[in-house]
Amino acid sequence: MRFDLHTHFYTQEYFQAVRDLQSEFSFDKSPTGQTIITYRGARFFGVTPAMTDVNQRIEDMDRVGIDVEVVSLSTPNVFFTTAEHQLAVARMINDSYTGLIATHPKRFKGFASIPMDAPDAALVELHRAIDDLKLNGVILLSNIGGKALTSPEYRPFFEEANRMNLCIFLHPMLPANSEPFREYVLGPIVGFPFDTTLAVARMCYDGMFADFPNIRWIIGHLGGAVPYLMERMDNGYRDFAECRTKIDQLPSTYLRKLYYDTVSFSPYTLKMVREMVGADHLVMGSDYPHLLGSIERAVSSIEALEIPAQEKTKIFSGTALSILNNV
Repeated sequence: MRFDLHTHFYTQEYFQAVRDLQSEFSFDKSPTGQTIITYRGARFFGVTPAMTDVNQRIEDMDRVGIDVEVVSLSTPNVFFTTAEHQLAVARMINDSYTGLIATHPKRFKGFASIPMDAPDAALVELHRAIDDLKLNGVILLSNIGGKALTSPEYRPFFEEANRMNLCIFLHPMLPANSEPFREYVLGPIVGFPFDTTLAVARMCYDGMFADFPNIRWIIGHLGGAVPYLMERMDNGYRDFAECRTKIDQLPSTYLRKLYYDTVSFSPYTLKMVREMVGADHLVMGSDYPHLLGSIERAVSSIEALEIPAQEKTKIFSGTALSILNNV
């Protein structure tokens, strides 16, 4: 079995909501004529047919040998709009995923979207999504409208997520200061892994991984720069008293307990992270159908690793089955 845990599915209703609800996101055309979504006038992502075409997705899955996709709503998720509208958009997406899974129960699972800026509604939708709809976890962004996940207003959500042993897929968002990333599509290329790294480092030093050890975090894009900076973060803990106020172990102790998807496709970095955290903390991801992703290389990059077959099985499916909710 092969599970793709980093793959995004949209609906036409969602795209219409982005058009209808006033925000800093809008639709435009790229220089090549592709329909794109922009953020403050700069290219955010291009719309591809497979984002809404279920049949094409299944054809592509069959072509490369992926058995199950765990779909999620990528950036800007429901956070393009205000708190008063986030619940309606989240419910729309979560219901649509439930319908997709009911129609193709052997091919799809889903991560729920949560209206984090409406704290009471967030808890209600969390339980509806996991307990009633039987979705398989939650997707959160590395910042929510510029606010850090360590903000006090989000703590009740994480307390409940910890109690539920929730699987949370951490997907990047543009950094709060997005101005330096406007040129050359630097937002998705560089800004996304930058903000993932910032979010994970902040949560680590803030004690979230220590306080909520039962949350199963999947960090997108092979953790951004987290694997490369793990030693530096340990040195920060040793050298700076403020890095020890909320945790009592080296950051690497917590960071090695996280899970990392394989959306890098580089044999060198995949090998490095596997040696750092183990195959049982890696899950396959493709970032399909976004242009920086690759459903083909998601599979071939793992197949090409010179590691035992049982470790490849863990990356392809074993780890996923051990951390997803409702499997």
